[in-house]
Amino acid sequence: MNQKPPTRNIDVQALGKVGVLYGGRSAEREVSLMSGAGVHQALCSAGVDAHLFDTGERSLAELAAAGFDRVFIALHGRYGEDGTLQGALELLGLPYTGSGPMASSLAMDKTMTKRVWLQHGLTTPAFELLDAGSELRTVPDRLGLPLILKPPHEGSTVGITKVVGYSDMQDGYAQAAKFDDRVLAEQFIAGRELTVAVLGTGRSARALPVIEIVAPGGNYDYEHKYFSDDTQYFCPADLPDAVASRVAELAVDAYRALDCAGWGRIDMMLDANHQPWLLEANTSPGMTSHSLVPMAAKAVGMSYAELCVSIVAEAACKVRSPARNS
Repeated sequence: MNQKPPTRNIDVQALGKVGVLYGGRSAEREVSLMSGAGVHQALCSAGVDAHLFDTGERSLAELAAAGFDRVFIALHGRYGEDGTLQGALELLGLPYTGSGPMASSLAMDKTMTKRVWLQHGLTTPAFELLDAGSELRTVPDRLGLPLILKPPHEGSTVGITKVVGYSDMQDGYAQAAKFDDRVLAEQFIAGRELTVAVLGTGRSARALPVIEIVAPGGNYDYEHKYFSDDTQYFCPADLPDAVASRVAELAVDAYRALDCAGWGRIDMMLDANHQPWLLEANTSPGMTSHSLVPMAAKAVGMSYAELCVSIVAEAACKVRSPARNS
């Protein structure tokens, strides 16, 4: 399952004028600016007619008038990864990378993601959805301690707190509530932090090598994710073959359950019993110098530029209109 994706002679000229959508207005704007710059440079180095387009500073009308033949979505978070932009691109008839509106919306909502996975019999930590009226002190009685509090509609570890005692609940909730009206409380799974990049759509979806993330003190926060050189990455992860295969298969099953398309990344924990637990899905993963999908692609002999060209070559509209009777 971890073989190099089949090589194709991609005619970069046939890709036409490519817009790299980046920046945006989410809490992950800074990361998106870095991702988009990297993707743009890689596409240009491969001979693609690529152009940067900051959706946080330019309008949909400008996007429609830009004359792009397809777009690479290098946006993270709201208004770029949550299905809203994907829906607009469907209306414009403009082919785009990654998942469609529904899959993007589901994956962006961590609570709905977990509900879908549970419906498919896939393992994910126990959880509760909290609001301003919730009795916070009783949550650890049901989920145990430590536990995790996070905003369900943000990524890049934005607003996440590890709660180790009852007295931490109020501050942890307040931190997550800065970014969302409701807060996801999740059972803490002690173990190894893993992530799996997935390329393709439907039956063609395939996993790239499993990556293990080892952050200082086990704290893989925003700083350690994007800016620190102290975080260690092991690709492929040092796992028994049977465990690595099970983790990769679970990632693909999780990806397909959400009906993801094109590319994405599935994050999970592996406990002491080698049981993997699904945490979240990313339908527009980071593409910075510290990012994990390019790292996994490199492990199977795929350069950063080849990865970017491969992804943009699969750009398409995902919503199919029924055939009309003439």
